[in-house]
Amino acid sequence: MKFHIATEEEIKEGKTTDVYFLRTKEILEKLGVKKRVWAEFTVMNPPYDWVVFAGLDEVLHLMEGKNVNIYALPEGTIFTRRDYHGYPIPVMAIEGDYKEFAVYETPILGLICQASGIATKAARIRLAAGDSLVLSFGVRRMHPAISPMIDRATYIGGCDGVSSILGAEHIGKNPKGTMPHALILTIGEEEAWRKFDEVVSKNVPRIALIDTFGDEKFEAIKAAELLKDLAAIRLDTPSSRRGNFEDIVREVRWELDLRGYKNVGIFVSGGLDEERVRRLKEAGATGFGVGTSLSNAKTIDYAMDIVEVEGMPLAKRGKLSGAKRVYRCKKCGNFFVIPRDREMKNCPVCGGELEDMLKPYMLQGKIVGEYPGVDEIREYVLQQLEERECSF
Repeated sequence: MKFHIATEEEIKEGKTTDVYFLRTKEILEKLGVKKRVWAEFTVMNPPYDWVVFAGLDEVLHLMEGKNVNIYALPEGTIFTRRDYHGYPIPVMAIEGDYKEFAVYETPILGLICQASGIATKAARIRLAAGDSLVLSFGVRRMHPAISPMIDRATYIGGCDGVSSILGAEHIGKNPKGTMPHALILTIGEEEAWRKFDEVVSKNVPRIALIDTFGDEKFEAIKAAELLKDLAAIRLDTPSSRRGNFEDIVREVRWELDLRGYKNVGIFVSGGLDEERVRRLKEAGATGFGVGTSLSNAKTIDYAMDIVEVEGMPLAKRGKLSGAKRVYRCKKCGNFFVIPRDREMKNCPVCGGELEDMLKPYMLQGKIVGEYPGVDEIREYVLQQLEERECSF
């Protein structure tokens, strides 16, 4: 093994599971036990008041061909910490002989926990940035093997583009980025600006990195004077620099505007999260490259629990027995969790129409219908952010 990664085959064979699930399966097979169960995935205490559900597509790929049924919230659904009455909201359920999916609990949790965390962080940053450009720069902080997953999750969460070549290819987009300090250090600042303008495709916005050597405002003016098609300057000022980053942005904005360069944007990067994005936007920044806070986002701590065995409600202590149905009101957005054998006609809060949210995605090991593309999922997330008045 040259790289410390599992292959797709090894994951699908169940080799990335915790060993006690394998031992459980061996015991059940030895005893000839065959019991149909209903297991649900919930999160009791997520790090935020709302979460973007992500990673379902990989779960379906993992479980395809296994004799199970999978019901889930549509990928990209924003759900709250609990439902209106305080009950945990199941985001996904698996139904079938427990031996069919016993060894897959570990990888399934890994797939949705991390993807949901990254997508949620991206959505929070999207809210802070408003209509400003947001690019995902986070893959350098994580193992390269998962860069496509990271970039996909950041994109569906609301980022406008991603920096890695493979990640962009994975979502059918062109990679986005500016220029590194390495280019300036090897050929000089002004030469780097000129050659970037001469060599790189005209489809790529001209964004000049201006804080390698000199004062940010004077370098910004120099770049604006040198490049006629300059779209923006980029500030990557580290925390070791003097001054306040927001004040530097204000200073640069003032000097550019004073000289007639109001059309030149200010793209910022370096140690950004949603709060810093909000403050920098208020200071005058027009674009953001966000890295570590996206790829290193807090995972969403889902758990899988059997809640029904052979049609009989049964769950461990601390969990709610019985298969559930999840409704969301189309008008007020509230969620409601009830036993699966019951129905609700209208929202008890506002009287609005209810939508049954746990939809069938796999029946007897076969994927149901056509899975939405990344753009459709992203638009779904952005629509909910606008309609539900989410805050970060």
